[in-house]
Amino acid sequence: MASVQLGIDNLLAIEPAWLKTARIGLLANQASVDNRLRHSRDRLLAAGAKITALFAPQHGYFGEQQANMIESDDFIDDHLSIPVFSLYGKTRQPTEAMLSCIDVLVVDLQDVGTRVYTFGTTLALCMEAARSHDVLLAVLDRPNPIGGHHCEGNLLDLKRRSFVGHFPIPMRHGLTMAEMARLYNEAFEIGAPLQLFSMQGWTRDMSYRQTDLYWVPPSPNLPTPESTLLYPGQVILEGTNLSEGRGTTTPFELWGAPYLKLEKILEFLVHKDLAGLVLRPARFTPSFDKWKGESCLGFQIHISDPEIYRPFKTSLTLLQAVALSHENEFRWTSPPYEYEFNHLPIEIILGSTNLHRQLEAGVAIEELEQSWEPQLEEFRQLRRQYLIYS
Repeated sequence: MASVQLGIDNLLAIEPAWLKTARIGLLANQASVDNRLRHSRDRLLAAGAKITALFAPQHGYFGEQQANMIESDDFIDDHLSIPVFSLYGKTRQPTEAMLSCIDVLVVDLQDVGTRVYTFGTTLALCMEAARSHDVLLAVLDRPNPIGGHHCEGNLLDLKRRSFVGHFPIPMRHGLTMAEMARLYNEAFEIGAPLQLFSMQGWTRDMSYRQTDLYWVPPSPNLPTPESTLLYPGQVILEGTNLSEGRGTTTPFELWGAPYLKLEKILEFLVHKDLAGLVLRPARFTPSFDKWKGESCLGFQIHISDPEIYRPFKTSLTLLQAVALSHENEFRWTSPPYEYEFNHLPIEIILGSTNLHRQLEAGVAIEELEQSWEPQLEEFRQLRRQYLIYS
């Protein structure tokens, strides 16, 4: 028995009045399983729930689609003969027609604690739709796999609001899905009919391995809980011509490009404050995505101390090292990126109009951190009101 009991367990223990009377929609994917790998859909059905629609986030209901505008279609579930509506296809928000067949929308998604991971935006859009169409939204909580203590990075500038950044929160926010829902609903004034089902046994200092829960990748390029700790930093590379390891068996751990001169990067990093990791020189050939079929020089990031490792700071430092030592080869990628056609992908990912230019100009990462610390501290104070777990 896992030491952490999930939101689905709490829901079924409480048995709210609507559980067996309402028409239920379930937003889930392949990772929406309990501590015995039973899917939440099956547990709800076994409890007598009437599920009349399923909803799928980015990557699809089965999690088979790759990232960045690779859409999923609606389809009919073979077992239940009910619609499975894609929220990463023709629409990214439930429509009135989709919600007309349900009374309650249950959200059970494994988030990974990073602003640009689109499940948080999907949650917000579902909350807005639920408010507009008088549908109860119930969130079944799951652990934040990178813990709940640390917040890191600049807050989203709303001038760069997008599907990978809906509200002004930092890159690493330290919230669970239920806590995000509380924050969105009250601080950001969505005002949806909302019911939360929390966990038991989870504390903010827990690593995912300490929960004793099985890890099912919520998306194709996060194969292990450890990869989620790299993600808040290495996802930045998606806005560059550096490979972030997609197309390898260790995405976000490996990074590089054919043009890299490793000695230049190491020379730049000699006096940089990179804590909690070891950089191992590596060569790899992506089977898809950037530099497909080409031999890349780079590094693998090995996390030696998860508690002191700072993914966002680390990756900004690595990115600056490449930008300053490979000026002739390094490039920011061009739009589109996650349905944003007018701004550079790096601006959308970083949630900033000028942070990438500051990196190019050689502004020290510590100076950048100091510049956004007042806003980050305001966010820490704000989120305290909405935390569920000690």
